[in-house]
Amino acid sequence: MNTRSEHQEKSLTAGNHGENLYACPMHPEIKSDMPGKCRLCGMVLVRNQISDIRYPKSDKHAGHSLEMFIKKFWLSLALTLPVVFVSDVVQEFFGFSVDKNVSQIVSLILGSVVFFYGGSIFIKGAISELKSKLPGMMSLIALAISAAYIFSVFAVLLKSGESLFWELTTLITIMLLGHWLEMRAVKGVQDALKELSKLLPDKAELVLSNELSKGTNIKTKLVNISELKVGDVILVKPGEKIAADGRVAQGNSEVDESMVTGESRPVKKQESSEVIAGTINGDGSLLVKIEKIGENTFLAGVMKLVAEAQASKSKLQVLSDKAAFVLTLTALGVGSLAFGAWLFLKAGFNFALERLVSVLVIACPHALGLAVPLVASISTTKAAQNGFLVKQRLALESARNIEIVLFDKTGTLTQGSFGVAGIIQNPESKTRIDENSILQLAASLDFYSEHPAAKALVAEARKRNLELLKVDNFQRLPGKGVKGNVNGKELLVGGEEITGSVSNSNFQTTSEVKKLSAQGKTVIFVISANEVLGAIVLTDMIRDESKQAVHELKQMGIKTAMITGDSVEVAQWVAREIGIDEFFARVLPEQKSTKVKELQSRGLKVAMVGDGINDAPALTQADLGVAIGAGTNVAIESAGIILVKNDPRDIVKIIKLSRMTYKKMMENLFWATGYNVVAMPLAAGVLVFKGILLQPALAAVLMSLSTVIVAFNALLLKRAKL
Repeated sequence: MNTRSEHQEKSLTAGNHGENLYACPMHPEIKSDMPGKCRLCGMVLVRNQISDIRYPKSDKHAGHSLEMFIKKFWLSLALTLPVVFVSDVVQEFFGFSVDKNVSQIVSLILGSVVFFYGGSIFIKGAISELKSKLPGMMSLIALAISAAYIFSVFAVLLKSGESLFWELTTLITIMLLGHWLEMRAVKGVQDALKELSKLLPDKAELVLSNELSKGTNIKTKLVNISELKVGDVILVKPGEKIAADGRVAQGNSEVDESMVTGESRPVKKQESSEVIAGTINGDGSLLVKIEKIGENTFLAGVMKLVAEAQASKSKLQVLSDKAAFVLTLTALGVGSLAFGAWLFLKAGFNFALERLVSVLVIACPHALGLAVPLVASISTTKAAQNGFLVKQRLALESARNIEIVLFDKTGTLTQGSFGVAGIIQNPESKTRIDENSILQLAASLDFYSEHPAAKALVAEARKRNLELLKVDNFQRLPGKGVKGNVNGKELLVGGEEITGSVSNSNFQTTSEVKKLSAQGKTVIFVISANEVLGAIVLTDMIRDESKQAVHELKQMGIKTAMITGDSVEVAQWVAREIGIDEFFARVLPEQKSTKVKELQSRGLKVAMVGDGINDAPALTQADLGVAIGAGTNVAIESAGIILVKNDPRDIVKIIKLSRMTYKKMMENLFWATGYNVVAMPLAAGVLVFKGILLQPALAAVLMSLSTVIVAFNALLLKRAKL
């Protein structure tokens, strides 16, 4: 026996959309009219602004299922065939005859079933549209089939003339087929996002608390992911999915994050590395300490952002909605005018009614209303699959107009941390040692320092598999460097200030060292026995992806600029290395938004790319704010778009997707508008004197085809490469 919550979930999943609807962010089909938890994953149900992934006001299929259209279509088709078989048109064409009374009774009975069973979906849709004061496609279809049905019933019962039952049944069947095909297209968009919810495993191996200190011989308990809590530790074996967001407590591996961040290559994970729920572990086992569960996970945040972006409206969508409403009124006016005109011309009531029905059916405001939101939904989902999250639909729409991209240097174009750029040997040194030996000595002494430069030296030594040597009498020299004994010999490591004790060397003033310093690079000297053994060059390493991103932006006709708090020399060197068009140096954080305004004052549309927190005012000021390297933080408010990865090439993808999205929207709007401009006059019979006449059945085919073309054209965006 189902519990109350389960009953509510099931009934609402079937299409009972209430005002106070709650839904699971990970399983949108699980709904309830009261707060609670998802029975599938245990996640807390949230309010309905993210519960339905659909197209507000433009979605004529709210509460409809693909299976319902399939069932109605096949039954309607089975009943339509006999009605068509006994129609006068078919009898005349094939040269046979059926008793008039029999044909009329068969048509009346079967036609009524098709109307009330197959056509009910359009009648209910029309009632819903009228209640919301937004008459549209459903209203036109309902009016057309109701007029045809009522006329045909009276024609049969009163034996006053030919009925329109074969046209009516054919009309309903064809429209059901068209909507079936359309629902398949729309369902493909919805399923793409719902696939994210399937990334989570059903179970997880919970490490028992008293087993954590026992190394590899730990005991675990298999639990549902709904039972996991923040602070729990889980064991993730090779090839398994990670059940919750957290950090690696123990182990090394590579994790496939492509399904949630778009990162094509496996990402190395070690102790303290962040891991994301739904990603797949590689060859190593990991112990993961859970930091986020349920609706707080990155995956849930992505789904929420995508759903909210799909629920928001772009300028083009507002325009298409208004156009669809105007088209509905136009169709009613043109249909009524055609009906009255043909009656006035004494063409006969049947002919006049056929013109009215044809106009109402062939007019397709649904294609116009679907033209934009379906493309927008695909684009926001595609964005999430590629690792950038659209918080505001208008942000994605405006990206196509960007004329200059302003990058924050540190952490965006560069890695934001020191790296070893080179090692220089001192040719004057009596103790001639190789580069690795210089690095080994420096890293051994700096192992005890917390300075970022020291950490870079140690990291490079480990990267080269160099053994760290024994150190005695370690001392920090404030403002200079560090001092100590390495292998029994005194060693000093630090900046130029530390070379003051060396009297017999000019190494630190050579042109090569001075040139490196002028470029903003940090030069660390290694001194022993009163002589400089050599120097290690540190720099904020430029990302390999930065040059490619700037190159591709230039190919797209977009200028690039850089903003930094560093010196002019540093900014100049980085800009030259990457190919940046212009730069702003020595800019304080609070001055960055002023520089954005300066670019805007030149009439340029500016995209600002930077840290979502420190660069918040500049991101807000820009025409497009992009927060880069947000990781699992999807709550950044200052940016319209969030990049999960620290990859500036994603800016290129954003602009490409924006341009592709706009192109698809315009193609759909052009088709939907052009179709209606041509189709309605033909349906009204303006070319009947030249032998061109659209029957209601053909009008239904064209209307359905128009909608399907719009839907499948939008689906082509899914295959586009960014």
